[in-house]
Amino acid sequence: MKLGKVEFCHFLQIIALFLCLSGMNQAELSRSRSKPFFQSGRTRTKRSWVWNQFFVLEEYMGTDPLYVGKLHSDVDKGDGSIKYILSGEGASSIFIIDENTGDIHATKRLDREEQAYYTLRAQALDRLTNKPVEPESEFVIKIQDINDNEPKFLDGPYTAGVPEMSPVGTSVVQVTATDADDPTYGNSARVVYSILQGQPYFSVEPKTGVIKTALPNMDREAKDQYLLVIQAKDMVGQNGGLSGTTSVTVTLTDVNDNPPRFPRRSYQYNVPESLPVASVVARIKAADADVGANAEMEYKIVDGDGLGVFKISVDKDTQEGIITIQKELDFEAKTSYTLRIEAANMHVDPRFLSLGPFSDMTTVKIIVEDVDEPPVFTSRLYSMVVSEAAKVGTIIGTVAAHDPDASNSPVRYSIDRNTDLERYFNIDANSGVITTAKSLDRETNAVHNITVLAMESQNPAQVGRGYVAITILDINDNAPEFAMEYETTVCENAQPGQVIQKISAIDKDDPPNGHQFYFSLTAEAANNHNFTLQDNKDNTATVLTRRNGFRRQEQSVFYLPIFIVDSGSPSLSSTNTLTIRVCDCDADGIAQTCNAEAYILPAGLSTGALIAILACVLTLLVLVLLIVTMRRRKKEPLIFDEERDIRENIVRYDDEGGGEEDTEAFDMAALRNLNVIRDTKTRRDVTPEIQFLSRPTFKSIPDNVIFREFIWERLKEADVDPCAPPYDSLQTYAFEGNGSVAESLSSLDSISSNSDQNYDYLSDWGPRFKRLADMYGTGPDCLYS
Repeated sequence: MKLGKVEFCHFLQIIALFLCLSGMNQAELSRSRSKPFFQSGRTRTKRSWVWNQFFVLEEYMGTDPLYVGKLHSDVDKGDGSIKYILSGEGASSIFIIDENTGDIHATKRLDREEQAYYTLRAQALDRLTNKPVEPESEFVIKIQDINDNEPKFLDGPYTAGVPEMSPVGTSVVQVTATDADDPTYGNSARVVYSILQGQPYFSVEPKTGVIKTALPNMDREAKDQYLLVIQAKDMVGQNGGLSGTTSVTVTLTDVNDNPPRFPRRSYQYNVPESLPVASVVARIKAADADVGANAEMEYKIVDGDGLGVFKISVDKDTQEGIITIQKELDFEAKTSYTLRIEAANMHVDPRFLSLGPFSDMTTVKIIVEDVDEPPVFTSRLYSMVVSEAAKVGTIIGTVAAHDPDASNSPVRYSIDRNTDLERYFNIDANSGVITTAKSLDRETNAVHNITVLAMESQNPAQVGRGYVAITILDINDNAPEFAMEYETTVCENAQPGQVIQKISAIDKDDPPNGHQFYFSLTAEAANNHNFTLQDNKDNTATVLTRRNGFRRQEQSVFYLPIFIVDSGSPSLSSTNTLTIRVCDCDADGIAQTCNAEAYILPAGLSTGALIAILACVLTLLVLVLLIVTMRRRKKEPLIFDEERDIRENIVRYDDEGGGEEDTEAFDMAALRNLNVIRDTKTRRDVTPEIQFLSRPTFKSIPDNVIFREFIWERLKEADVDPCAPPYDSLQTYAFEGNGSVAESLSSLDSISSNSDQNYDYLSDWGPRFKRLADMYGTGPDCLYS
């Protein structure tokens, strides 16, 4: 009889189960045949335990406790005198034992993945004495695995990359799934991989989980990313096995498989001729489907008539070719340029050279547009010279400029006065001839840098600038003089021929061959008996003594006139006076004191003591002046009112007036009528001879009318004044009006008034009024007579 594959597998499982059970029975029989051994006195009991091989299936789902096995001892006769106890891992909580029969049951569902086995200890006790009848023995309960865990990808989801255009079978990434079931028992943990999504582009190795490319020439530019779904299934992929999935994102990385290509075969750009050097003329770009380093390009001008006028560079960020100007453009010289430009990849992959050359060519035509340009000078810098002795109107030089445009408009010249603030020079507007406008002085300014402006006659907004450097040539117009202020001294004990001073001279002029000075004494000083002068022929001279000894009491200061002549043509000279002081010197000839007054000072007082005495005197004077000033301020006023005490007019703080009804402190009639004649005030110390009245009042006019009329008159004068400025300006007038109706605060009329009052009595009031008496009196000593 033939058996099929399925029937044959079932037959093998039945045989295996039969052999297992028969082995367990043989083990139990062999254990049951062993008899306990008893010995009188000191006896040693032979172990007589009997139990089954303990295996428990995990994940038991029944309602009754799961039978695990049975413990039995040969001492147990079945009369209930023996009881069994269980201890160890899970005793009483997971595993319980029937103390009479020794049957072990599991009360909870077990999971092999949490704990694969439990170690327990069993013991048989005498029920009456509670003493062990057998030694304690240890045994293990193993949890038998079932396929209850699916494979898991612990590192998923995955991302990976593979270069585009890779050959078939190129490894991309390896995925790994783990199964928590027992790998040593059955096929519960044996995993097989398969691809559920991502075909036909990729495949996966069933046993290793390595993902590989399955199609050639996958192009990133067509599709750059793929999503794969990978499955892992246990039980070697058989039906009934558990499975898990993960996703893998595969990105195609770029390779240089696309050459650059210009979108157009030719380009044309218009640029004005006034565009500055280094300006951008145009940007062109060759298209390249690659990215990153594979799309990097370089541009170069390979041909054309603008090789020296234009250049091209690459923008690293955009990979554009930037065309810039290297030289100034001139529409009148050339109106257009043609350039042949090449773009090429910088990093070429040799594997793809068969796809064609990785470069491309295009033509760029640049049209120069005409613009109205400012005049251009024939030279950027003009250098001119003129003597400082040149008269006003002397021609210094000529500048020239022309209009570069085709219209060739006439040019007019002017000087930028910001560069010639003193207006030393003029320029002819038509010819460009520069002349002197003022006398020049080389010592004040040796070089004048001016800017000349050239403007088109037809379009004055177009202005060109030229620069002129005018050097002033020197003439001998400055006499020599002492190089410094000399402090010359001579000792009282000086000997004849002793050198007391060495002098030198300076000259503001700058002769071409340098200075040469000649020193001598003036004619009136040449025959003096005190000092002589020696010319050293090196632009210095030495002053020497002629006689033996000097005395400060006789003469403390000598003035020596020295005559200095330069070597200019014509030569100039000057007389400089050297001041020589006679001093008392120590043994080394160093001056100690040079004051002649030192001899007449008292011998007992030093200079410091005299200074201290003088300081004390000055301090006393200051104190006296302060005391006098304070006393003057405390004096009573000299004028008083006979009718009422001045103190009646003093108003205390925090008091409010009574308004118009308050007539106690003020004369309201006087306030209402300002034309009331004021009472004459008298002095306390002097009785004036003549009583005078205040000046007569006049009818008042409102101030706003006075000022309005005054401003209106000034406005009419400005309208008809031909010298008035043609623009708005601020005019300030010190006009105070015609006077106040409250009359003058002074009892004296102005000197300019026509008052016939006599003020001669002021001279009798004492020295304090002398100034007023001189101004207003009519006596012979009057200041204004």
